This record gives sequence, C-alpha cells and structure tokens, in this order.
Amino acid sequence: MIGIRPSRSRRQPEREGNLPKVLGINGPEFLLLLIIGLLVIGPSRLPEYTQKLANIVKEVRRMASGAREQIKEEVGIDIDDVDWKKYDPRQYDPRRIIKEALLDDDTKPVSTGAPAATAAAATAVAGHRPARTVERLPEGEPAPFDTEAT
Repeated sequence: MIGIRPSRSRRQPEREGNLPKVLGINGPEFLLLLIIGLLVIGPSRLPEYTQKLANIVKEVRRMASGAREQIKEEVGIDIDDVDWKKYDPRQYDPRRIIKEALLDDDTKPVSTGAPAATAAAATAVAGHRPARTVERLPEGEPAPFDTEAT
C-alpha cells in the first residue's frame, strides 16, 4: 500500500527552539548581526546611535497614539468600546441565513397607518390582485421629464 507523503514544496517555517524566525533571521543569527554591528559602530559612536534609536522609538509611539486619537476623533467612538465580535464575518453562516429567510413568515399584518402601496403588496402576497389604475395625461401635454435624472 502506498502512503501519502507531504509535499516538499510546503515546508514548515524553521524555528530555533520556540522562537519564530523574523525576516528570515533566527536567534543566533540576530545575536551575531548585533555583535558585528557593535564592532562596526565602535564604542565612540555607540551612545549617539542608541540615542537615535530611542528617538525613533519615541517618534513611532507618538505617531501611533496620534493615529489612534485621530481615528477616535473621526469615528466618534472609543475603539476599545467597540464589540468586534459583532463584526466578525466568521459568525455569519450563509446556510443559516437562507434557512431563516425561507422559513420566515412573510404575511405580517400591515398597520392601519401604512401607505397604500404597502397594503397593496400585502394583498398581492395574500393572493388577491388590486385593480390596476392607469393615469392618462390630457391630450397634448408632454410627459414629465426630470433633467437631473439623466
């Protein structure tokens, strides 16, 4: 009996211990690059570059908080207060939605204050067709034309 072998083209990402590879660099490679970087920069310029790195990190944090404040200001709600589970598309099962739509009762009573078109539609659903009324224009009067509709 022939067994099924996994495809060689789909390899799992290599890991060094429990640490995932970031940008294709594992832990020991990162440490080696860090040591080479320290040797290239040298001890005289190291404080200057660490200060630059600290400023970059502060600037990125400031930009992130600014973007968060801008989103909060434009949307008008706090992002932390949003129920994100409600907007998760995985919760919508098309089969369930179709089943509920097909089993839903369409003959709901029409209120007395409803427009005549709604009442006519309700009677058409019940099996009765309303009488069709045709409005004729007076002789020589042009049909109404809306210039903004085109």
